[in-house]
Amino acid sequence: MTPKECLEQAIEPALAMLPIHMTSDEAAVLMIAIGLQESRLKYRRQIGGPAVGLWQFEKGGGVHGVLTHSETNIWARVCCAKRDIFANEDAVYKALPSDDVLAAAFARLLLWADPKPLPAIGDAINAWDYYERNWRPGKPHPETWDDLYQQAIEAVESV
Repeated sequence: MTPKECLEQAIEPALAMLPIHMTSDEAAVLMIAIGLQESRLKYRRQIGGPAVGLWQFEKGGGVHGVLTHSETNIWARVCCAKRDIFANEDAVYKALPSDDVLAAAFARLLLWADPKPLPAIGDAINAWDYYERNWRPGKPHPETWDDLYQQAIEAVESV
């Protein structure tokens, strides 16, 4: 999936399920960049690991966190209901590899749980910090971030 396809087919429908104050170009750029970093917007199952979906969520990690965090749990349940998925860890984890819209919604909600404001578009350093703080990648690859982040900016600016 290209970054623009991800925006149109997953992120925009996901953001449409959420309140307007959760939608922004900053969120879309960061979501695309993280999707590119985590899965190249290609792999819906982690190679050699338990994470699933384009944003590579683990059941006991991001899925659990979004379903239980005080700032996201209600909206996670709303999104699950709109996607006809039970709002529990097992059902969401099972759905994420095949439901890119739900995966995008959970990615946005994970970002929403961070009390810091989203980084400005073009601020690759703070965007990396935001990603690293929230996704806590086991094997981070900062050397790929700048190029992927730029691809994300270009996708959002092309719409």
